Amino acid sequence: MDLSSFRRRLYPLYSTDQRLSELELARTLPKRFGFGNMRLTGIFAVCLIALSVLITLSLIFRHQPSDQMRFADARVLEARVHSNVTSLNDVNDYSKPADLYKDKLLGGLLAAGFDEDSCLSRYQSFLYRKTAPHKPSPYLLSKLRNYEDLHIRCGPHTRSYNKMVEQLKSGHSTGSTDCQYVVWISFSGLGNRILTLASAFLYALLTNRVLLVDRGKDMDDLFCEPFPEKSWFLPLDFPITDQFNDFNHESPQCHGNMLKKNIINTSTESLPSYLYLHLIHDYQDHDKLFFCDGDQGILGKVPWLIMKTDNYFVPSLFLIPSFEHELSKLFPEKETVFHLLGRYLFHPSNHVWGLITRYYQAYLAKADERIGIQIRIFDTGTGPFQYVIDQILACTQKEKLLPKVDTQESVVTPADNPKLKVVLMTSLNSGYFENFRNMYWEHPTVTGDVVGVYQPSHEEFQQTEKKLHNRKAWAEMYLLSLTDMLVTSSWSTFGYVAQGLGGLKPWILMKPENQTAPDPPCQRAMSMEPCFHAPPFYDCKAKKGIDTGALVPHVRHCEDMSWGLKVVNPRA
Repeated sequence: MDLSSFRRRLYPLYSTDQRLSELELARTLPKRFGFGNMRLTGIFAVCLIALSVLITLSLIFRHQPSDQMRFADARVLEARVHSNVTSLNDVNDYSKPADLYKDKLLGGLLAAGFDEDSCLSRYQSFLYRKTAPHKPSPYLLSKLRNYEDLHIRCGPHTRSYNKMVEQLKSGHSTGSTDCQYVVWISFSGLGNRILTLASAFLYALLTNRVLLVDRGKDMDDLFCEPFPEKSWFLPLDFPITDQFNDFNHESPQCHGNMLKKNIINTSTESLPSYLYLHLIHDYQDHDKLFFCDGDQGILGKVPWLIMKTDNYFVPSLFLIPSFEHELSKLFPEKETVFHLLGRYLFHPSNHVWGLITRYYQAYLAKADERIGIQIRIFDTGTGPFQYVIDQILACTQKEKLLPKVDTQESVVTPADNPKLKVVLMTSLNSGYFENFRNMYWEHPTVTGDVVGVYQPSHEEFQQTEKKLHNRKAWAEMYLLSLTDMLVTSSWSTFGYVAQGLGGLKPWILMKPENQTAPDPPCQRAMSMEPCFHAPPFYDCKAKKGIDTGALVPHVRHCEDMSWGLKVVNPRA
């Protein structure tokens, strides 16, 4: 800092041509103002202390190492984009460090202490979302912090983990242990993997187990680590990894198969060191006993559970009596299970986060309204199909998500406050996007609003094993979750992930029959929770079939799959 300049501002009676030395100033001031030497010395001491403080503060704010300042600036920028900020006071409120830190950790859902540069999405995601109305319960926050401690204590390559791996190799359980595990096998498409991994984590929370994740072809390329200090990925030298692909409902280690052959039962004392849980859609009656309290008693004694599933089985966990009380404390608002666990677990890797943020800033940021339309066609053929176009058009216009167009080329009076509506469309096929884009380009809307239609990619067919394909798929699920209103396709786990992460109740495009658009074309979801496509219909106590969608008010049949189950908030 230029001290001479500072002195000139402090003592303006001296001109530039009258620069005095410290000694001259000390001699001159007493004469002009009648100060004594001792008093003058005191004044100078105070001034020097104040100057030192100013210099220190200047350096601190100039070289602030924390990301909080950057996040505050970004929050202000984003606040101007989002319509829920209506005044400068709102913007300023978001810039307060306490509010900023709270938002950054999603109300305490996320743990602090990570290297932010290693996973930008973890603490930047809140900049792209409106403040979520669904808050995690204090009990869930406590449970997550306890789980993180358990994962640190029992995670990969800890002393406890190494001990349990040796027990696994021995083939026999040697009694109680502080650390038990559920190993999730990477299986099926990306939407299924995300939903089943959330299911496995909830099961780990309920049973006090450590979740370890098979990285498969690309899991470590798509997601950041969610837990502090210890990885959630299964070490590459895990003893039975080479058997994962061969596991099925007939495997000797399969829980259901061993029950069927009466190798294990509720009175068995000597249990194996691990059991394979076959929870794929083709599972058999004995595999489904996983959802019975009696068999949970057996499983609780086995240190290693190896799980393969393509189902979001959370709804059936709500029907297990021993889990009921715990689940009610974790999720007082029943339909927030995937919404909260998904935001806690699934943070896009830096590469995927770049895909998301660049696209958002280029096409979505300036919109007044963002409408997501997710199209998944299960019919054979390449498409686009006219009956699907008709269905989407009927749904979006009937529900007033998108305005109609004036095809008569009449003169439309401009709206006083025209809105910019942006449609984010995702599909393997580009034909649906091109149809809607051309319609809103070639014709004006009857409301005077402007509609832009965008599609990030069109991969033509699902390529589950391709890394770049799955990066794009994950980015598009996430982008859909950032929209204000969402239209999804029946049976699609891709859409389930988007609605859950976004906390959205979508309009579901009902499945067409005989290549005909259904009437009504879509239905509003009763819950933002995903659907369990292949639930058991079995009464564990009565040992007979039962409608599991009619047992409790918070587990009901899905809108898009009549035999499926989903968690809902009970009716008042």
